[in-house]
Amino acid sequence: MATKTYQVQAWNLDELFSSFGDPQIEATIERVETNVQALEALRPELSSETRGQTLRQFLDGYEGISRQLSRLAAYAGLRFSADTQDQRAQTFQARMRQLMAEVDNRTLFFKLWWKALADEEAERLLSEAGDYVYWLEALRLQKPYTLTEPEEKIINLKDVNGPHALVTLYASITNRYVFRLDVDGEEREFTRGQLSTYVMGPNPDLRAGAYQEMYRVYGDEAPVLGQIYQAIVRDWHSEQVQLRGFDNPIAVRNLANHVPDEVVDTLLDVCQANAPLFQRYFQLKAEWLGMDKLRRYDVYAPVAEADVDYPYQEAIDRILASFEEFDPQVAALATRVLDEDHIDSQVRKGKRDGAFCATVTPDLTPYVLANYQGKARDVATIAHELGHAVHSLLASDHNALTQSSSLPLAETASTFSEMLLVDRMLSQDPNPAVQRDLILRQLDDNYATIMRQAYFAMFEKTAHQAIRQGASVDDLSGLYLENLTGQFGDTLELADEFRYEWVSIPHFYNSPFYVYAYAFGQLLVLSLYQRYQQEGDSFKPAYLDILRAGGSAAPMDILDRAGVDVRRASFWQGGFDVIAATMRRLEALQVPS
Repeated sequence: MATKTYQVQAWNLDELFSSFGDPQIEATIERVETNVQALEALRPELSSETRGQTLRQFLDGYEGISRQLSRLAAYAGLRFSADTQDQRAQTFQARMRQLMAEVDNRTLFFKLWWKALADEEAERLLSEAGDYVYWLEALRLQKPYTLTEPEEKIINLKDVNGPHALVTLYASITNRYVFRLDVDGEEREFTRGQLSTYVMGPNPDLRAGAYQEMYRVYGDEAPVLGQIYQAIVRDWHSEQVQLRGFDNPIAVRNLANHVPDEVVDTLLDVCQANAPLFQRYFQLKAEWLGMDKLRRYDVYAPVAEADVDYPYQEAIDRILASFEEFDPQVAALATRVLDEDHIDSQVRKGKRDGAFCATVTPDLTPYVLANYQGKARDVATIAHELGHAVHSLLASDHNALTQSSSLPLAETASTFSEMLLVDRMLSQDPNPAVQRDLILRQLDDNYATIMRQAYFAMFEKTAHQAIRQGASVDDLSGLYLENLTGQFGDTLELADEFRYEWVSIPHFYNSPFYVYAYAFGQLLVLSLYQRYQQEGDSFKPAYLDILRAGGSAAPMDILDRAGVDVRRASFWQGGFDVIAATMRRLEALQVPS
């Protein structure tokens, strides 16, 4: 139980800056300039004869600049997320992106020097690099794809007013959308986040209406949003494949994640092979809902009659209690986020939809954004994001360059935290309807996090290729509908407006091929959680070591140390086996009459 009273509120960003007029902003920018000049002065000392002491001096300076820029960029991004229509936030965010690009250009000489070193010289210096070792090793991975210094500088500047500007434009356009839905005979206006409660609600007509309204709006805007996507994809291919020489578009993300291409291919292949498992789930869910066949509108429909609302204080109590039961340190770290007012849980017009956790620097508690509306899914979302914060805090002994884990491991603590919460709720609430609802929600979440995201990644691979071959926006919409058909088979009715769903997925725009990390992380956690259930307390050290490692080692090395082999298809299949067991548990329950 929480020892303090918590309520839905906006976050407090004063630890960063008090306002856009805070004089500390300009003072920080001036310190960045002074520190960059100091690094530039070290450039003549970088050669094949460079000593470890000089390397550490440069790295410490660079890490300090990274902290200063992170504070500036975080303030810009968090203020923009809190109100995407705030023109001051938009302007400041653009200014910070420009500053970061300029700093990156002025310090680019170090990365180029480091990548160009002979292997034996790099190994000599790595032995003296301390906690910077993996960051330096990861840079060396980029060596075959690195261009000349003038070319890299041009690309950095191009990105500010190119793909980065397009992503900001997409967010500004879509976050101003207003959706209208007739509820109880009255037409009301909703944000996307508010509308989403109806697509997961008990009323089948409102579910259908919410989806139809969402994709009516996105469908009307598809010609514009689709052109933004095409431009981002073309830029990705031009830079990454044509200029840098990557074999294919997804290989860029794989290298950034430091995960072999074949591991990602195996993951997606196993996901595709298990599509019938979730098709079976949809057939079972239709039976529970008393339907011959689900509509796509009904995928997230609640089955049990229990429609419980959770006051915010109760939600926090449940989350912290589940964390405390696992490990008191985990609960204490999550409590820091709440006690320091680093969470924004209000629903507001103009505020970014969804949820995220933002790590700024190792010495600052992360910031969490959520849109809390009292449903069980909202409780799980906050547990998820607080899990991210715990992950960051456990890794805060590392420097700013090695604190954050690679993308495939980034969902480990968050998803594990959700599972702790759901299992505790299952064990403590005797209401059969709530039990059924929680199991169904668990399967819904597994579908959304694994199969849905895997098929998103498969669509991205198809879309990137099709755009290079001249596909129009309408062509892409057709390809997306084919993707959905392959995913669902004939187990549900798929309305035509879902062809526009792809233009409503921000990750496609913000971070190409980001999405497979969700499937990677969820299946990984299912395996880890199974070990926890089997091994009990003896499992905790290995799990917490994964989190404490942050980004200080290659993800494959971190997992190898924990005894996890993701190279085998059988490993990924093991995660689906856990889902199949959950399915059998559901099938054993009595279908309500």
